[in-house]
Amino acid sequence: MKRILLMVFRNILLVPYMWCRLCYHASHTEKYTEDEQYDLLKFIVLRANKGGNVRIETHGIENIPKENGYMFFPNHQGLYDVLAILEACPRPFSVVAKKEIKNIQFLKQVFACMKAYMIDRENVRQAMQVIIDVSNEVKNGRNYLIFAEGTRSKNENRIGEFKGGSFKAATKAKCPIVPVALIDSFKPFDTNTISKVTVQVHFLKPLYYDDYKDMKTPEIAALVHDKIQDTIDKNEKK
Repeated sequence: MKRILLMVFRNILLVPYMWCRLCYHASHTEKYTEDEQYDLLKFIVLRANKGGNVRIETHGIENIPKENGYMFFPNHQGLYDVLAILEACPRPFSVVAKKEIKNIQFLKQVFACMKAYMIDRENVRQAMQVIIDVSNEVKNGRNYLIFAEGTRSKNENRIGEFKGGSFKAATKAKCPIVPVALIDSFKPFDTNTISKVTVQVHFLKPLYYDDYKDMKTPEIAALVHDKIQDTIDKNEKK
């Protein structure tokens, strides 16, 4: 909470205007292209990060597929995760998030601009429909992000189990799977400090359909999990 207040205070002259713009864009998504929405979000996040003493250190941009229609699978450390990837990633993407996010101001508007899907994990039919819809959109060239842990690990840079079901949309779309390793992404919003922090975002080499077509989704989940944890272990600054 302290860091959010710092972000607001240091951008106090800009906040009212940008908040109104964000809310308007979120309520009128049909008026804007995906690139226009993404440019607005990146501008807001860049200013917030600068004001909030957060630096994003990006690695592996060259690993993002040249053609759209891929899926990011990062570890999930906290509420800040999507914002870190948003600054680091040069191309628009959308998100599959749990329905509870709809109640969090700012993230609610950000996800509306991204035309994110909200999934109800207790509603199997709705969850399956989200998987089908996302796979179809990926086939048509949209990029998506899914947290395969399902919820925040709450264990800092140690990640939880990746759920095989999270990869069903990717296998249906036969799209590239891009593992993303987040390091110290829990610090901006999930710790009670305003000291300078560096969040590392590592885009790892993608798994293409030929790499995983003979694997079951729990096997894909375990492979992606281990690649991410290995990257964290090698790059975490103790």
